[in-house]
Amino acid sequence: MRLKPNSLHSEVADQLRERIFNGELAPGMFLDEVALCERLSISRTPLREALKVLSAEGLLRHEPRRGCFVNEVTERDLDEIFPLIALLEGRCAYEAARQVNDADLAALAVLHQQLQACAQAQQLTEYYQVNYQIHEAIIRLADNRWLAQTIGDLRKILRLARLQSLQAPGRIGQSLSEHLAVLAALNIGCFQALLFIAGATAIGRSVARHSVASRSSAKPAASRARKSAEAGAISTRSAQRASSMWPMPASAAGSSSSTRTGRPETAWKLSGVTNAVAPAVMTTCTS
Repeated sequence: MRLKPNSLHSEVADQLRERIFNGELAPGMFLDEVALCERLSISRTPLREALKVLSAEGLLRHEPRRGCFVNEVTERDLDEIFPLIALLEGRCAYEAARQVNDADLAALAVLHQQLQACAQAQQLTEYYQVNYQIHEAIIRLADNRWLAQTIGDLRKILRLARLQSLQAPGRIGQSLSEHLAVLAALNIGCFQALLFIAGATAIGRSVARHSVASRSSAKPAASRARKSAEAGAISTRSAQRASSMWPMPASAAGSSSSTRTGRPETAWKLSGVTNAVAPAVMTTCTS
């Protein structure tokens, strides 16, 4: 397969990035430059330019005199990224809620139906793909290019460990409930709830990740429990800071019991939010 010469290194970077994301190039794998050049029918120059791009994105790491390897996400990386994502995605949903319309909500509802079907069938790869589409849709609705760029950069790193947290027992169901809660909050225009959900989601990711790690780690149980608690506490503080930084707009203040389209608060039940997230979110909306 020969690539077009126009923006050749960008095309090479796109192909390698996709192979990393779909798992063909696994974390820790060495990238054989000679083999890649032969496969793509290109010279070393555009390949090395592409490798520089992916290294700058954090997807590859370069080791002197050894070459490039697919990056491996560490526990510390995830512990630091999840609370930050909670802040950024909370802000993203907040901005999206201010301008979402009924057509947007209908499109999101279709995606959430697909997500629910994947969860029920325990299809982790397909679940992640639909989950990614939902996040991208909300980012587009927020219409903030700087926010989109920052979240996009961090999510590239998280995609290296994309299925890790979903493998924890019960996590896929919890993730689905969190997504349904976001959809319900968008439906009723509850800005504060969206910030709360972002923090709760980060807590779920952190605890689930440590749960997965505990099954393959020799660390003492007390140490693992402490790390999970610390991750949850960080995420909670992140959500609290977000609520104080981005209060509900004056136009929405005092109207949390009403909805954008006139639906009552029972929209939570109609949206299928059944776990502990929903009551806490409703408390946030009405407090």
